[in-house]
Amino acid sequence: MPLAHYLAQGGKLTSPENVPPRYRGELLRLMSSFVDSELAGSAGFADAINWAPGIKERIAASRITLEKADHAGRVLDLMEGFGTDKARYEQAHDWAARGPRDQQIGLRRQGGDMRLSVFHYPLTGWADAVVMNVLMGMATLHALDELARCSYQPLAEVLRDILPRERRHMELGVEGLEWIGASDEARASVAYWLPRVAETFGPTRSDRFERLKALGLRHSDNETLRQNWQAETGALLTRLKLN
Repeated sequence: MPLAHYLAQGGKLTSPENVPPRYRGELLRLMSSFVDSELAGSAGFADAINWAPGIKERIAASRITLEKADHAGRVLDLMEGFGTDKARYEQAHDWAARGPRDQQIGLRRQGGDMRLSVFHYPLTGWADAVVMNVLMGMATLHALDELARCSYQPLAEVLRDILPRERRHMELGVEGLEWIGASDEARASVAYWLPRVAETFGPTRSDRFERLKALGLRHSDNETLRQNWQAETGALLTRLKLN
């Protein structure tokens, strides 16, 4: 059976040895984006540990910082099988680097790494970090649920293991947001981060999505994922009186 037909019927690939070049390129790009975003997210959230208003919040911020770095390491281990030098990769970029708060990045990649554009914007304090963690955490769950069904079985298995911890990160953020309450600061952060997180789902129409779908690496299109996220966040923000 031709590989395209095999993948279209839900077939799985299980090792670097049976991955053809075009599939390999798209798979590595997906994994790099995840690894870079987790490393950047971990590095950027580290400052929130010292912004935390209490011990419980400090522990939560520390856990998120640690586990996101661990998630990056797990996927980077898979990339080693394709020839990636893990030690060099980890040191390739300044993962804590951020640009000006008022810059407009859109969908453009910045600085040579593959992190999502939202991770180039700086956090400004505890409330801002909590809001970003909640909104981006919800987006991450939709994205990982999509990729956990991908046709490269080793990646799908790792992401299924990661998903519960990413869900807990988001839940810890919701607990923090409930404690902060409907303050003007929190509302301002919601207004700032909502459009920037929405951009992480990618363009509404995407030729690349069609290529990934044909390879079994994606299933739901960008706009479907974005609308599902918007419905979920809208319900939460309404409950917390933050929209």
